[in-house]
Amino acid sequence: MVKHHKRGVVVKNNFEVLPKAENKALLAKQTMAYKILTQHDTADFPSSPGFLRLRFDSLASHDITYVGIIQTVRAAEPDFDKFPLPYVLTNCHNSLAAVGGTTNEDDHVFGLSAAKKYGGIFVPPHISVIHQYMREEFAGCGKMILGSDSHTRYGALGTMGFGEGGGELVKQLLGRTYDIPLPEVVAVYLSGTPRLGVGPQDVALALIGAVFSDGIVKNKVLEFIGPGVANLSMDFRIGVDVMTTETACLSSIWTTDAKTEEYLALHNRADAYTEMKPGDLAYYDDLITIDLAAVKPMIAMPFHPSNVYTVEEMRGEVGLVDQGIIAGCAGGLYESICEAADILDKHGGSMTDAFSLSVYPASQPMYLSIVENGVAAKLMKAGVVLKTAFCGPCFGAGDVPRNNGFSIRHTTRNFPNREGAKPSLGQNASVALMDALSIAATAANGGKLTGADTLMESRPAVPAYYFNSEIYTKRVYKSRDKSAELVYAPGIRDWPEIPPLAENLLLAVASYITDPVTTTDELIPSGETSTFRSNPYALAEYTLSRKDPEYVARAKKIAGWEDLRKTKQPLKDVPELGKALAALHNQGENPGETAIGSVVYAIKPGDGSAREQAASCQRVLGGLANIAQEYATKRYRSNLINWGMLPFLLAGGADFAVGDFIYIPNVRERLQKGESKFPAYIAGKTLKSITLEIAPLTDDETKILLAGCLINNYRGA
Repeated sequence: MVKHHKRGVVVKNNFEVLPKAENKALLAKQTMAYKILTQHDTADFPSSPGFLRLRFDSLASHDITYVGIIQTVRAAEPDFDKFPLPYVLTNCHNSLAAVGGTTNEDDHVFGLSAAKKYGGIFVPPHISVIHQYMREEFAGCGKMILGSDSHTRYGALGTMGFGEGGGELVKQLLGRTYDIPLPEVVAVYLSGTPRLGVGPQDVALALIGAVFSDGIVKNKVLEFIGPGVANLSMDFRIGVDVMTTETACLSSIWTTDAKTEEYLALHNRADAYTEMKPGDLAYYDDLITIDLAAVKPMIAMPFHPSNVYTVEEMRGEVGLVDQGIIAGCAGGLYESICEAADILDKHGGSMTDAFSLSVYPASQPMYLSIVENGVAAKLMKAGVVLKTAFCGPCFGAGDVPRNNGFSIRHTTRNFPNREGAKPSLGQNASVALMDALSIAATAANGGKLTGADTLMESRPAVPAYYFNSEIYTKRVYKSRDKSAELVYAPGIRDWPEIPPLAENLLLAVASYITDPVTTTDELIPSGETSTFRSNPYALAEYTLSRKDPEYVARAKKIAGWEDLRKTKQPLKDVPELGKALAALHNQGENPGETAIGSVVYAIKPGDGSAREQAASCQRVLGGLANIAQEYATKRYRSNLINWGMLPFLLAGGADFAVGDFIYIPNVRERLQKGESKFPAYIAGKTLKSITLEIAPLTDDETKILLAGCLINNYRGA
């Protein structure tokens, strides 16, 4: 089904895999990824081989992130005047006024005022989810898009999409670049044709299950090639592509063909098409093969998209399902919705009081099409509830199931509590990921877990899709008014002042996490807490609330010690600090100018969302660093750096605990010298030497860390 092959292969004419790699350096330049990346590179390539400084064609944010991004831009450059490239502000996450009173709509009004003032594009709530709008209006062959959402993936349309924290978008808005080493490229070679009852989520889950745990494609580009691509519709390709984020890859790109051309022409952008394929001979650092005909209906059980089984394997393990959801950038696609409707129509929707099914078309033009062609009527007659374009079911801000409920969803993630349950109140629920086809089959079978392959006798006839752009013409704001003023509200706060990096650090361990992987949802919860994303102080109160409820109080206490130090109060009178300072003194260490802050230890933090608040909330609470064995994603490490948090690595076990101190002398000097190893001490009754490391930094990243954060580094520059 999915196989990982030996590193280093050459593919001939997009079809034939050759066993021997010759002229590697030359043939590596024949991948689609290499061509697009180098076309967007602004670096002096001969003098910096293998290093990219990228500028993107457009940017995209939603209403969890754009306020913070604009506030960061304004703090870094008070005279900021205009967005220098197309910047789309969508409103598909905080679309419900479920908590926080007027806060969500206040953010939307702020976003509209910013779009007017700086020349952005504003997509009102319920009109389109972020990625569907970018597919319909901006993706094009050979383009690159940067989004402040981890599922920024438009590879099936020939566009390399990167999902990053807000700081990386700030850099683009301030005329800076996205700096990365030239990434490795992995060929994902598709062959065969999907069997009846198998949809895009099934193929995506099979891929994720095969590669995530081993880190095979982490921070690499997936390049989809092979004869199987032609056997997939565009919605099928898009549905697979958007889920590549869950493999931990950096980006993705697909070969394009007449189907791609037809999709772009349908959306009034025929000129955005060019044929894209690798060179006649192209070298890939890795090869993954997928036999599409061998993929069965799949299910990702709680609590990760990589926890994958066949639906058949789980039928006996799962009782009645409580709820089904088809929604968002992955599930709310036209073809998936039409095929689900066909299953329910043919097999009799049998939803009961114990099972509900909701469908969220990903955009209003898509919704209009299913209304006009009768698909919406089929769904409604089957008992389905149709809702508007909204990402809430993906992150716990809509359709929260009952306590101990089990929901099956064609969405993007099923992390713990991401469905919206609150463990602090004794609530627990869980989500499994499935394809829309099998969700519809389960609905038709009264909530009993059912693979679509057991019901479907023929492939549904999907009505032709008609894209009507009139909705966007009438509702999306694209004009600039330089005289417009930003509209603030009580829930929108400025970022706090952040000091530059001190010469020495005394870090108090505020949280110690031993899970194999820590998601961003566990670092800062998704769901209704996202209402407070525009208030750094209010949101920080929820930091690690699901994983370590005592963290915030500990971090605040440690921040209080730093306040004492800055006001030159005697620290030796603080019992916890006194012991650590005495140990340093007894060993001949003279801390001198030493900042005190908190540190979080986790084995592998940062899997999942691009949300920068997973790092910035720690910083607001006085955090100065993370210590990890590795970082789950590049984007989380970048978020730490952009907020002035040192991304330390520590090999092996950590011989310290919550309440212990770690003293790092001369950290600023060593960072300035470009050193990667930082001698440190665990300060208890005595000192124990350890060595912390920081993986290679760009010059810009080093400057940001020394300045204390991105805002400080760019302010006045």
